[in-house]
Amino acid sequence: MKILTLSILFCIGLFASGKSIYKTKCSSCHAGYIPMGKLKENFVEYNNTKLHLKAPAINQLSFRLKQKIGDPKGDEDFHMMEVVSFIQSYLYAPDKSKSVCMKEVLDAFDTMPSMKGKITEEEIEAVGEYIYNYDARMLEKHSVKYHKFDQALQKAKKEHKIIMIKATSEFCHYCKQMDREVLADDEVLEVLHKSFIAVSVDVYKEKLPLNLSFTVTPTYFFIDSNKKLLLKVPGAFDKEDFLHILQKVKK
Repeated sequence: MKILTLSILFCIGLFASGKSIYKTKCSSCHAGYIPMGKLKENFVEYNNTKLHLKAPAINQLSFRLKQKIGDPKGDEDFHMMEVVSFIQSYLYAPDKSKSVCMKEVLDAFDTMPSMKGKITEEEIEAVGEYIYNYDARMLEKHSVKYHKFDQALQKAKKEHKIIMIKATSEFCHYCKQMDREVLADDEVLEVLHKSFIAVSVDVYKEKLPLNLSFTVTPTYFFIDSNKKLLLKVPGAFDKEDFLHILQKVKK
């Protein structure tokens, strides 16, 4: 127990150290958390003329690095070492041909200058750990809050809200896309917080409540406080379409 506690404290300390290094040496160019939906819109539709970023946002880098470097489904500690090694290589010898960013993002920026002699290997290790974990931490912080179904049912009755059950799975690409681009959007979050109680179920790890069934992930079930199914909606949507679904359920 003591070893586990010390390990956790070490990881927290390394993350805090990485955050400090990021603020000192990276934040002047790389912005902090920006919702993925806004980033996608900025680069794909507006060629960076909406946000006028100097470089990719840190959650954008975190997500792409974890997807494109090494094996994202393998051992997490080893995967983080692979990502940190790539970050060091890129910082010391920047090259757009090695970048993990989308073409629309790369086209918006010049190649960054080399950081060799400006940041040590120890600092890169700390900031690399910070970047590696950043996207997941920020997504948890800024996304919709989920409850267990029994708790959601009690809250729905007490607060006169509708339950939204998300049927998801660990390696569902469209589930993750919805989580990052839609369910973390400020406008969507405002509607969900005001009128809904959210439940998330990994359908390959546990059963859906109320004998609900699905054919694809994600699927969204909207249930009233009397356990009545109001609407079942399979698939992924953009923000506007999902807002339309929420408004339809409310009516």
